[in-house]
Amino acid sequence: MQNIPSVDLADFLSEDPKKKKKFIDEIGKAYEEIGFVALKNHFLSDDLEEKLYTEVEKFFQLPVETKKSYERPELGGQRGYVSFGKEHAKGKKEGDLKEFWHFGQEPSNDAELTETYPENVVVKELPDFNETGMEAYRMLEKTGIYVLRALALHIGLQENYFDHWASNGNSILRPIHYPPITSEPENAVRAGAHGDINLITLLMGASAPGLQVQRRDGQWLDAIAQKDELVINVGDMLQRHTNNKLRSTIHRVVNPPRELWHTHRYSIPFFLHPRSDMKLDCLDECVDDNHPKEYEDITAGEFLHQRLVEIGLIKK
Repeated sequence: MQNIPSVDLADFLSEDPKKKKKFIDEIGKAYEEIGFVALKNHFLSDDLEEKLYTEVEKFFQLPVETKKSYERPELGGQRGYVSFGKEHAKGKKEGDLKEFWHFGQEPSNDAELTETYPENVVVKELPDFNETGMEAYRMLEKTGIYVLRALALHIGLQENYFDHWASNGNSILRPIHYPPITSEPENAVRAGAHGDINLITLLMGASAPGLQVQRRDGQWLDAIAQKDELVINVGDMLQRHTNNKLRSTIHRVVNPPRELWHTHRYSIPFFLHPRSDMKLDCLDECVDDNHPKEYEDITAGEFLHQRLVEIGLIKK
């Protein structure tokens, strides 16, 4: 059973105005109500996804000292390896039961950025790791931009409103490894309840269940998608920019039942961030007498810095 709405990107890409409007209405309604959808007919092929998972598993199976040689704490964990338990959910002190890797943007020559992104860290032991990761990065970024085009139209903006900000944006592809649980966790879970920082998050199928989303009434639902679908959710930046019209839903990754503690779980989200100079001020289209402005003006870069401090990846 599927607990989140399913939408088909082929409808939006079709030449049929009715199908395009159907997609816009469906994804808009889903993001106003629950903040999550399952998306089919995206740009990430099954072969590329399978190849990426193979490379990711190879990396996390490397010796701990080898993985730690790729850790770059001076970058606030924004590139390379982040070791087990370093990150925690906002408001929690217990570290999440995970280790992860970050691939970041490699901007085009004509990007005209106001910032300089850190270079990606190259894993010498795995010759296909970085190339495969960045190939998947591009396909997920492309998919995300089309989703944002649909949302722009839903809000009442020009279709290409987000294109400049999302293209060459500060996006992150994060392969995550949740190792087997070896002892009773002290209030720790694989990923504590949180909202994502960015505009939208695109998640390919995880190697095991565990993702749950929280409904408005507080009930937790398993986020289940079909094998050929991406799970895509609204992040806090987009909720803020739309003055709460689109919902950044709290979600978590729960620990498996005790009989499955010995299992590994792999997950690969793509966090679509805009360029850091994008203003996240509440859009005029989302403010009226019934929906007064809820947030102070801030840029994406300022907001990201605040949140990285809150989740323990960088110091103040």
